[in-house]
Amino acid sequence: MKKKYQICYMGGDGIGPDVTIESIRLLQATGISFNFVQAEIGFEAYNKYGTPLPQKTIEICKKSDAILFGAITTPPNIKGYFSPIVHLRKNLDLYANVRPFKSLPIPNQKPGIDFIIVRENTEDLYAGQERLTKEGAIAERVITKKGCEKIIKFAFELAKKQNRKKVTVVHKANILRITDGLFLDIAKKISQRYPQIIMEEMLVDSCAMQLIKKTEAFDVIVTTNMFGDILSDEAAGLTGGLGVAASGNMGNNQGLFEPVHGSAPKYAGRNIANPMASFLSSAMMLEFLGEDKMAQKIRISIKKTIELGLTTKDLGGKLKSSEFTDKVINNL
Repeated sequence: MKKKYQICYMGGDGIGPDVTIESIRLLQATGISFNFVQAEIGFEAYNKYGTPLPQKTIEICKKSDAILFGAITTPPNIKGYFSPIVHLRKNLDLYANVRPFKSLPIPNQKPGIDFIIVRENTEDLYAGQERLTKEGAIAERVITKKGCEKIIKFAFELAKKQNRKKVTVVHKANILRITDGLFLDIAKKISQRYPQIIMEEMLVDSCAMQLIKKTEAFDVIVTTNMFGDILSDEAAGLTGGLGVAASGNMGNNQGLFEPVHGSAPKYAGRNIANPMASFLSSAMMLEFLGEDKMAQKIRISIKKTIELGLTTKDLGGKLKSSEFTDKVINNL
């Protein structure tokens, strides 16, 4: 008997619910058995409960096989508001942020791109250890041995699973000698366990340039939290922009999958948001669940749909969100 997966879905704010609902429609069309359980998160949750991440949401996430997330609105300078996704990553130990980048048949895109950025997801300057001083402000950069070992091993294991040939370790150890020095030293040690995979090291500023000049030279990039955040947004610009970029937040036992784009509240509820990034995130979720064949079918269907010129307005087409979903389902 086939397994029935429990999926926690959190639309969040703005267009988040719009694209998430379209992804649920697509997933239901795969023939795989799902039990979708809704949970609340984001600014709307804050307005209802006084917190952007209710305890009930955390409990539902922990009981689910995977999590499908939309987007959230982050308001400035509101007392008691915090980033619920950052908090959830830490709570569920989703230490690896994975963003795949592959050329799509859309205009103004560089062909031949196929690489992955693996970013540490819980430490670095995003650990939230900031304080005001008489002179100004200080933010502490947290890089632990355990955090380095987990993310670097994850990157090499991912390369091994996907039969990729090279892992590029991106750092700034020439300046950040202690923190990035630790990251680099651990990477060198772990790489010795994977003799079939080439390890190269690269300074982050050089990597930023080479992503533009020699994109096809990259296979898997692994780096620290902030560097990975910046580089992955740059990479998205090479493959159609944030509107079509997918991501997964993964740990040893749990995974949360989300489009990279924001909540775009002015487009909410209008059936015009492009759900492609959510679809590609859903494909990543299926791989996480072991449903690799269906994940690949979804990617092929998306590619075929775009090649037929059937796209939403942001990519020059005329389809509404739901109409694009219909076309992708028809091409499965």
